[in-house]
Amino acid sequence: MQAVIKTGGKQYRVSEGDVVDVELLVAEPGDEVDLEPLMLFEGGDLVRDGGAVRGRVIEHGKGKKLIVFKYKPKTGYRRKNGHRQQFSRIEITSISR
Repeated sequence: MQAVIKTGGKQYRVSEGDVVDVELLVAEPGDEVDLEPLMLFEGGDLVRDGGAVRGRVIEHGKGKKLIVFKYKPKTGYRRKNGHRQQFSRIEITSISR
């Protein structure tokens, strides 16, 4: 069975046993979390109404560093910034109707 879950303003298609990096969750590593299912799929068919998706937080971390560079020609304006997005790595433990 597969599900489309929504967390952190993004949607992910997951099945049991998948490991997914999502936006930072307020939970400790090892905690169980309930995720909001939008749709459930079983054998290619859409299953409606209800359902629950549970996952276990494996770890928290920071993503790869992104460089943000702003530049305006002929004015000497340059700004260089970096950003590392925080994430939570979760393992999907169960998907039920």
